Amino acid sequence: MYRITKEFQFSASHRLTTLVDGHPCSRVHGHNYIVVVELAAAELNEHGFVREYRDLDALKAYIDECFDHRHLNDVLDMPTSEVLAKHFYDWCKARWDEVSAIRVSETPKIWAEYRP
Repeated sequence: MYRITKEFQFSASHRLTTLVDGHPCSRVHGHNYIVVVELAAAELNEHGFVREYRDLDALKAYIDECFDHRHLNDVLDMPTSEVLAKHFYDWCKARWDEVSAIRVSETPKIWAEYRP
């Protein structure tokens, strides 16, 4: 199996409203998010690729338009990293069959992944 990844970044705020009062994440706060899309294929295409990396520019455009410098509660009902990972997976999978996973990071030490 061949696997490739491409990383995207955006900055945004959110507030996790289901947490108890006093929890730091229940307050409005922001992150510099990293989104990594993974694509996999058993065979390479006629160009020797899983997929041309430039095809993934559409994800950058989507992130820039809908997520970058936004308050994520206005974009998604529950904007956790786990929910973001699933959201980006669904968006990508609808466009590229080879998508196998999405990873989302809020901080350098914290990652969430959606992989069916």
